[in-house]
Amino acid sequence: MNENNNGVNKSVINWYPGHMAKTKRLIKENIDLIDIVYELVDARIPYSSKIKDINDYIKNKPKLLIMTKKDLCDLEETKKWVKVYENQGYEVILGDLRNQKDIKEIIKKTNKIMESINEKRNLKGLKNKDIKALVVGSPNVGKSTLINSLVGKKVAEAANKPGVTKSISWLKTSYNISLLDTPGVLQPKIATEKEALALASCASIKKEVVNIEEIGFFLVDFLSKNYKILLEEKYKIKISVNNSLEIMDAIGQRLNLKRFQEIDYELVSLRIYNDFISGAIKGVTLDICQ
Repeated sequence: MNENNNGVNKSVINWYPGHMAKTKRLIKENIDLIDIVYELVDARIPYSSKIKDINDYIKNKPKLLIMTKKDLCDLEETKKWVKVYENQGYEVILGDLRNQKDIKEIIKKTNKIMESINEKRNLKGLKNKDIKALVVGSPNVGKSTLINSLVGKKVAEAANKPGVTKSISWLKTSYNISLLDTPGVLQPKIATEKEALALASCASIKKEVVNIEEIGFFLVDFLSKNYKILLEEKYKIKISVNNSLEIMDAIGQRLNLKRFQEIDYELVSLRIYNDFISGAIKGVTLDICQ
């Protein structure tokens, strides 16, 4: 583990796979075909998972900001972010993409956004427009889950890891909406180490790219400061001081995660990481709204 303030390696901050630059270029080339943009963010990291430069390549297209994984976040904290984005002019939906009620809300808001265009078409005797929606977001925010829910069958692979979707493709739904699926994109340069570790904790950055111990210590430090009781109850430990190393020791001891009779911080970190991305640890939002 790094000694520099438990910080993530600088190489991670600049991590930007080539396919992401290609995806942005392809979006720019196809944006004139698009009627509405579905921008997805993870409700646990509503700031860190937001694509900060998205307006640079989607022009002024209408946007629907969809906060996914509502069932895993701290609703009270995430709803503060909903207000932040609404104040910036976004139409926001906070939902669980496996819940048909939330899917219907997406369709309802899409039709509302498209209302003025369809009214003009109807006056000319034309039928409602076949809506073309761009689905875009950071890796592992739920794009494939949204697409499968709208299409009504599994057409996109969904997994708790980044990099599953490899190329852009058009998919038809039964709601008069065609979807342009895209691989996940991140910033060319992630602004802070905290953002990088928050993204890594939610599997938006592959755990192989970031030292797993850095993720584990980050989560333990954050949870002990902000969700102490949740952490104590999950691992059946008692936290007396905010010392990440002591807490990692207590978890390792409790779960017997040792190697040669010593606590194995890599194993402890991997366990905490897997518990977090699987939802065994939930009710947490890693981006605190200031």
